[in-house]
Amino acid sequence: MTPSGPLLLAGGGHSHALLLKRWAMTPQLRPKRGVVLVNRHPTALYSGMVPGLIAGIYRRDELSINLPHLCDRAGVAFVQAEIVGVDSQRQDLLLHQRPALSFGVLSLDVGAVTRNLEHLSGVPIKPLEEALQFLSQQDPEDPQPFRIVGAGPAGIEVALALRRRWPHRALELQIRAGQLNATTKSILRRAHIHCVTDASAHASLLCTGSRAPSWLANSGFAVDHNGRVLTNSFLQLEGYSHLFASGDCAVMEAQPRPASGVWAVRSAVPLAQNLEAICNGQNLKRWTPQRQALQLIGTHNNAAWMQRGRARTGPFPLLWALKQRIDRSFMAGFSQQASMQATEPMACRGCAAKLSARPLNAALSQAGLKTQAEDAANLGGTPALLQSVDGFPALVSDPWLNGRLTTLHACSDLWACGAKVTSAMAVVTLPSIHPTEQQELLHQTLAGVQSVLIEQGASLIGGHTLESRSPTPSPTTLGLQVALTVNGQTSRPWPKGGIQPGDALLLSRPLGVGVLFAAAMAGVAKPKDVETTLRTMNQSQHQLVDALQKHGADIHACTDVTGFGLLGHLGEMLQGSKSITIQLWADRIPAHPGALDLLDQGLASSLAPANRDAWSLLEGPVQLNASPSQASLELLVDPQTCGPLLVACTAASAERLMAQDSAWIQVGIAGSGHG
Repeated sequence: MTPSGPLLLAGGGHSHALLLKRWAMTPQLRPKRGVVLVNRHPTALYSGMVPGLIAGIYRRDELSINLPHLCDRAGVAFVQAEIVGVDSQRQDLLLHQRPALSFGVLSLDVGAVTRNLEHLSGVPIKPLEEALQFLSQQDPEDPQPFRIVGAGPAGIEVALALRRRWPHRALELQIRAGQLNATTKSILRRAHIHCVTDASAHASLLCTGSRAPSWLANSGFAVDHNGRVLTNSFLQLEGYSHLFASGDCAVMEAQPRPASGVWAVRSAVPLAQNLEAICNGQNLKRWTPQRQALQLIGTHNNAAWMQRGRARTGPFPLLWALKQRIDRSFMAGFSQQASMQATEPMACRGCAAKLSARPLNAALSQAGLKTQAEDAANLGGTPALLQSVDGFPALVSDPWLNGRLTTLHACSDLWACGAKVTSAMAVVTLPSIHPTEQQELLHQTLAGVQSVLIEQGASLIGGHTLESRSPTPSPTTLGLQVALTVNGQTSRPWPKGGIQPGDALLLSRPLGVGVLFAAAMAGVAKPKDVETTLRTMNQSQHQLVDALQKHGADIHACTDVTGFGLLGHLGEMLQGSKSITIQLWADRIPAHPGALDLLDQGLASSLAPANRDAWSLLEGPVQLNASPSQASLELLVDPQTCGPLLVACTAASAERLMAQDSAWIQVGIAGSGHG
């Protein structure tokens, strides 16, 4: 029987990366159901090039697989989260500090961690991200020897890579007596790597072999002595027809092989075929892995040796050239040619999907609704009851995170009025997919919404659901649309207009969300930059409002910077402020990492061209303190989702606010003279 529910890919290891590449190149092979990849980081490092990265031969981006973009190309949703277990009875993948994800079929490719940590002191080589950070903090000229513990192939290759990285620092390789043959000892000796057998308290990197994450055994699965889950020849976990595993976290019980990237790569096609087959109700195929893996191990001087079992050849420069060619060819298979020049703006999501200012204002005027713009409606009462509504097409393919971001964005309308959010109602439009998957998407979305409201002591008090009649996109989670009515209270609402001469303009976070997500859609944004930006967007700003309230009448005006960009929303503030000019400090306006570089390369959100109408303000009430670059001008009209608060307050309060919280940055000052 074909199991219902999404296909979850747990971990972004080599097998899953190649599986995604297969579906990106041949979309018709992808199962006709929701597919989700869950990984702790937005990138996966290709293990074959890690020694070269340690040696300083490669840049990190040369061996980083951009998982969110690969998922986009494959029609698969991406969820960045830490996996902590599997509830096989409920068919849930358990995640750290967020709701579990339900599945119909689960595939595990979660890699391995360094073993024997309970008996040794030092930093483990796995997970790689932490080890690379540790190495970056080391002093190449430190007279204290640096020690690598473990003399297997990985330990030897890392030691030789570190010799290339640090030509002068003393290096030690801790080995077992009789562990190395004469040839290997000679190579290490020529690299001035001292082999030792005693334990040491020196700074050390642990390359002592690998084991699977302990949560696999804790989930009740059958495992070997290294915690690797046992599978049959179909790559199914023993006793579970709908659970699969490959890579370093798994081992075939009847044909055990040591953990190696070679088998992880070779298992990708049989894994993909069997996942496709079980989702389509077809017969599975057995896989027989090769008995031995061929390894190419680099030295510190542009040579490498070839090893297969106990047989070895080299080291030779020709083998080093072969290794580099193989590694670069592997990574080239994940690249997609994308122009850095945007011939047409991307069709953006999030708040960048809103109607542009010109047709919006014209329609409001025609309907007799054109009034002074405010972020929320004041319904009266004591304290004043405020209400606002907001929403947009899914910005990200993770439904929980999308629900959270949409709610944070909607709440910012009330924060901009100085209100405390008390309740919300949600309208969720779901794609037309299997009811089981709709249920999971709605559950994840509402959990994301509630996570924001609970932080503020607010409640989700009701809502409505709809099923879309538009074609369902891939991934299906991008078919979600969330809109929220948000309610709040405040004793003294802040107006959007009301800037006074001498006021300081404060901004609470950087700009650049629009261009970063446009570039991410094109596959040219750096995953690290998008991850950093999402981390900022994911933080609630309600506590900033609590701090602002303590300054009472010194807060003269406030708004949130969203779809119309900083300049567009500043223009709305000026419409309600009499005889005011603004000197905007363009050189102090903060940008999210990578945003200015992308703008400089010609990328832009789809709403940015319409937002450029606001540049006309620069010929009137808004003056820049310096001649801006084109990228700086574009940043002023870049549409924001979960953007900053823009506050006009007295100079004295501005100084106190900036001293109390580094989030606030002064970006301008108000003067008089604008009629």
